[in-house]
This record gives sequence, structure tokens and C-alpha cells, in this order.
Amino acid sequence: MTTTVRVPEERSARVPAEQRGPGRDRDSVRLLVSCGTEVSHHAFVELPRRLRAGDLLIVNTSPTLASAVDGWIGHARVVVHFSTRGDDGRWAVELRDPDGRGTTRARAGGPAGTEVRLAGDVRLVLEEPLTPYGSRLWWGRVSEPDVLGLLRRHGRPIRYSYTQRDQPLSVYQTVFALPSADGSGSAEMPSAARPFTARLVAELVSRGVQFAPITLHTGVASAEAHEPPYPERYEVPEASARLINAARAGEGRILAVGTTAVRAVESAVDAGGVVRARKGWTDLVVTPERGVRVVDGLLTGLHEPEASHLLMLEAIAGRAAIERSYGEALSGLYLWHEFGDVHLILPEGPHTESCSSNCR
Repeated sequence: MTTTVRVPEERSARVPAEQRGPGRDRDSVRLLVSCGTEVSHHAFVELPRRLRAGDLLIVNTSPTLASAVDGWIGHARVVVHFSTRGDDGRWAVELRDPDGRGTTRARAGGPAGTEVRLAGDVRLVLEEPLTPYGSRLWWGRVSEPDVLGLLRRHGRPIRYSYTQRDQPLSVYQTVFALPSADGSGSAEMPSAARPFTARLVAELVSRGVQFAPITLHTGVASAEAHEPPYPERYEVPEASARLINAARAGEGRILAVGTTAVRAVESAVDAGGVVRARKGWTDLVVTPERGVRVVDGLLTGLHEPEASHLLMLEAIAGRAAIERSYGEALSGLYLWHEFGDVHLILPEGPHTESCSSNCR
């Protein structure tokens, strides 16, 4: 998709669904269902009726970290977004300027040698850009070895200017989030899973829908940048690989919950199309040219038209289908971003019901 599609500012979800009125919960969002170029409109609580026994949902268990920390360069205040911990102990970080409204705006990265003072007399020194072609994220070395402890003590969730107010970290945890053994997590919430509640998960299980957990720790993806994703840590466990392969061998559909789940599982498939237990770093970027080898469909949030995530959506559904569904989302006044509405992309083809039956 191109920038010819403009998302009005008022279509940003400014607060979580459960804070928009009495009696609401996380699942009080809307669900756009597309199958090919056929589109229908639903409430998210209807998701169990859009799926069927044997379908398998791949879900990301990465917890969200309090990754934003205040700092100072000389007398100037900055906000540090801690993105990703490297194998050598350094962290990929983004420096942001406070905007006076409780959020931040982009600032130029670097230069090398820049020192940022953090709480508790901790120092962060920028060393080099994360990649040769960008200067937003830098590798930095922190004087405090327990950076995750620093985040727990002094951090807060990353928040962008389209949101209305600060929220506690619990608001940014999904129902699937699990503590990792080393305390690692995501700089930003794997938000496609946010509308799920324990009640809805129980209903899906009772209808024969299965879940395969994977982990992918997401880095910082600033709202202004629209860059390809950077390398991220992931793990596809043996049990989940077996579940996915078994569902593919039957008539179950493999549906990823979020683009992070797509990136992880598509990084774990071998040349013969078999998903293997794997962990490490993935630099995979799913594009229409690369295509997908495992997933049949996707449950995802609504992304800005310039975002690289849309290339992944086009790889799964095709450009015409995504353009049609986004046009419907705009005309239907759907809400964007991490607290917004969601989009279920269902497959066409053999072993599926007709699109009309899926979308009605």
C-alpha cells in the first residue's frame, strides 16, 4: 500500500477499550473480517464463531517491559527507549525528546560518545548506529549491568502522542504474556493479542480451537519511522512446532495472532516446509516476493499505510484484499493502533469454507 491512504488523527484509539465506558472489557473492540476481497464487520467477542474446530492460533508469550526511562544529556532532558539487548551486553536504544504533553517526539540519534545520565547515577554511552543505513537506533553501553532491574525500578511503558494519558504496565500485557527465564521481554506490546480475555480463550478452547505459543521479543518501532523490522530474538518451542505441523497435516488453518507471530514461525520453517524448534535472532522481513510458507491467515491490528507490516499482510492476502479491507476500515470508522480494533484475515482456497460463509 502507499501513502495515498490517509488515516485521520481522530481514528487513533487514545485509551484502552475497557476505559471507554462502563461494562467494557478488553474484548470490547470491533473485528473486521476479510476473506479475499469479501469483508464483513463484527464485534471481537464473535471471534469464536468465525473460527472452527481444528484451527490453530499462534500466540506470542513475550511480556512487555517498562522500556522508557528519563535521562539527561548535559542539562537537556531526554527519554531513552530501551529496545533490544545484544549478545555482547549492549542495548539498542532510541533517544527521544519530551514534547511537554507527557509523550515524546523523534530526535536525531548519536553522535558516538554521547553520554546520557540515568537515574541512580547510571550512565549510557552511545557507541555506533544499529545499522549502517539508519541513525535512529544506536548500540549503547550501560554502566549498570542489571538493565532489566533499572527498567523495573525507573521505567514506564513506551507511549506515543496519539494516546491520551500514561497507563500502568499491566495495560500493556496480553493474556498470553509469560515471564521469561532471564527477565527479557518486548519494548512494545505485541498488541494484536490485547483484546483476548481469559473468558474468550476458554470459549475458543471449548470450540476446539488450539493455541501454539511462541516468543518474539519486539523492539522499538517508533510511530514516525515506518522502517523495516530490525533483528529480534525469538523461540519456537518443540511442542508448538509439533502442534503446527499436525494442524497443517489435517484440515486446520494456521492463524497467527500478530505480525510478531508470523515473523517467528516463518523463521522456523525448513526448506521442506516443516516447522522446526528454533531460537535465536531473526532478521526475516516477510514481503509479497518472499511469501509465507506456514501461516494461512492472520489476526492483526490496523497499521499505518506506510508501515512495513503491510507488506506482510499483502504476502498473506494479496494487495487487492488489503486495499479493500483498509478502505472498509476507514469508511467504517475503525480505530487504529495498539488500543484499537482488529482485523482477521482468513484464507481462500482448498480446505476452507467459502468466503461468504466465513464473512457473513
